[in-house]
Amino acid sequence: MRRTLALAIAFGIALPAFAADERTTLTLYRADNDQLFATNGDAVSGDGYAVVHERRAFDLKGGTQDLSIDGLPSALDSEALSLRFPGKGMRVVSQRLLLGEGFDAAIAGLTGKQVTVIGTAGETIATGTLVRAGDPMVIRDGSGQTSVVKSFAALRAADAGDIARGSTLQVRVAGGAAGRTTAQLDYPTSGLGWRGAYVATLAPGATCRMDVDASASIANRSGRDWKDVTLKLIAGDANRAKAAPQPRMFKTLAAPAPMAADMEAMPTQATLGDLRTYTLPTAVDLPDGSVTQTPLYDRHTIDCERDAVYDTQTRYYGSQPRTEREIGMAPNTPIVSTVRFKAFDSLPAGYVRVLTTDRDGNAELLGEGRLDDTPKNKDATVTLGNAFDLTATREQTAFTADVAAHRMDESIRITVTNAGDASRTVTVREHPSRWRAWTLTSSSVKPTKSSADELTFKLEVPANGTATLDYAVRYTWAASDVRP
Repeated sequence: MRRTLALAIAFGIALPAFAADERTTLTLYRADNDQLFATNGDAVSGDGYAVVHERRAFDLKGGTQDLSIDGLPSALDSEALSLRFPGKGMRVVSQRLLLGEGFDAAIAGLTGKQVTVIGTAGETIATGTLVRAGDPMVIRDGSGQTSVVKSFAALRAADAGDIARGSTLQVRVAGGAAGRTTAQLDYPTSGLGWRGAYVATLAPGATCRMDVDASASIANRSGRDWKDVTLKLIAGDANRAKAAPQPRMFKTLAAPAPMAADMEAMPTQATLGDLRTYTLPTAVDLPDGSVTQTPLYDRHTIDCERDAVYDTQTRYYGSQPRTEREIGMAPNTPIVSTVRFKAFDSLPAGYVRVLTTDRDGNAELLGEGRLDDTPKNKDATVTLGNAFDLTATREQTAFTADVAAHRMDESIRITVTNAGDASRTVTVREHPSRWRAWTLTSSSVKPTKSSADELTFKLEVPANGTATLDYAVRYTWAASDVRP
């Protein structure tokens, strides 16, 4: 711990990103775990899933040679890692992944570089080329003499960009000719993921209209910074057979998360099997321990529909009629406010925050809801919360049961009260729940929908007033319908 702290103080900056020889491509899959996007997290995460495509340059000697590839994520899947060299002569004999953690992992990239080792009193212990990191540390000076350093306080290097971050892959290769070559490195990793982030601002007035801003929220807790990467986002659910690798938990030096630069074009959409892809038009930076947002679509102004719904959610489950007078209906069911709209394009799953402008000109939150993957022109509904000015009571006004005649009759009254200064339309959803065979025998308001397990009514409730719904249902059955 003392050496790790001293190293951080010596450089005085956050550990930098690895700079790839050519632009790295990240393919990110949707992540649903809220902890991956939490602002109070400070450790590498095992949530999320991404596939990394990058190129690394090597100076090959020909024949058998050991290579070291550092700056890899701390939670990559080593079983699915692929390193490919051009041509047919070079092959990978073995590979070993060293998980990055603490001081030793941070200085792995300094191997072969000029360093100065500092003692506990600030004195110089050794200066030269770092031959081996770790404990003990091996230093070779200009005269060829080697020092083995067991205890020290800090390590000083001329270029902080040489400090490794994350895990290191040790590879033994064989065959091929000497010279500089570029290899293709592909691997999946956790700690990276994305989801949709939507802000819908309702316009004032009686007509339901709203501006919708759609963005991708991208989380990076992989244990590595990503600099100037090409980003492809995958929408939909891709099945994975095994759980993501669970990295060791350790604190990272997280850089602030900048917003993506202004773009002249939105992401390019395409299909990938049964999935959908969004490829960003410009490269982005994803600092470790950050959440970055980038636009998915231009702002859209769309029509919507506000609704207030009273629904006890009680349904029939059983093998025989429920002939008792009281069947335990849920008391004090609230009236829930919702907003419904048609998707203006394919909307990946995420969260929708619904705002409206208050009298002081500030946009305030009405509610936040989950949005599932929604194809274009399909309905999406966001639950905003309980309607403050609307309340409802439900009571049974009549009940008779004639078991011998295989018949029951029940009458229900629902009273909705509006304490607000504007009239409201309330959707009442009732679910006849005593038996599966029933008939509506009377109602004071004509239902707008009738199905096997639901009756839907629209109640117009005046400002500072009440509205009442009375309806009656008859249940019938045959002796053969009832199982003993």
